[in-house]
Amino acid sequence: MFLVGLTGGIASGKSAVSSMLRELGCPIIDADVVARKVVEPHTPAYSRIVYHFGPDILLENGEIDRQKLGQLIFTNEEKRRLLNSITHPEIHKAMLKEIVLYFLRGYRYVVLDVPLLFETRRLTKFLNHTVVVYCDPATQLSRLMQRDGLTQEQAEQRVAAQMPLNEKRGLASHVIENSGSREDTHRQVLRLHTKLEDSMDFLLVRVIAIAATAGLSGILLYAAKILLS
Repeated sequence: MFLVGLTGGIASGKSAVSSMLRELGCPIIDADVVARKVVEPHTPAYSRIVYHFGPDILLENGEIDRQKLGQLIFTNEEKRRLLNSITHPEIHKAMLKEIVLYFLRGYRYVVLDVPLLFETRRLTKFLNHTVVVYCDPATQLSRLMQRDGLTQEQAEQRVAAQMPLNEKRGLASHVIENSGSREDTHRQVLRLHTKLEDSMDFLLVRVIAIAATAGLSGILLYAAKILLS
């Protein structure tokens, strides 16, 4: 099994592409979903966040008010780094557990849906392929304004706060052009899925895993023989 990173920009259509891949039977690990799970009440990250940021960030039901927490860290770099130092290790740990489960179930590849894939670069070294969902700037603005009910100025500010899609496109090994129709995007996703399914990358990963397992077993057997002799 090998790993594929999926990313995009606001209103570029990443979620739609992720859904298409899921419909094709691809296992998807959504970093946003994982991030919400690791800060649920009674988790280690939840306790640390409440300790450092105070009970004022909680909703009446005890859950973290993500909007209020976001406002606290938006203009405070120190608090943002603190929050990241709490959540990122837990997110990566949870994602790793899901990856191992998919590996044991025999999947050829797993898609990691990560909005800030190229911004953080923490996961890129583990990925065999990276996919960017791209659309042209005019389409991106139009979709964002329509989806969120924003003015053009508000939409432009949201887009400007992110890494440009053109820059992400230059870093990716695959690009899904999503400026056109849903049918055209779906055809591209099908081609990508076929290419990934036909890839032999998973064989190398399995050989390495088997060799590592066999080597570990040999070491343990040798140690046991020494202890028993």
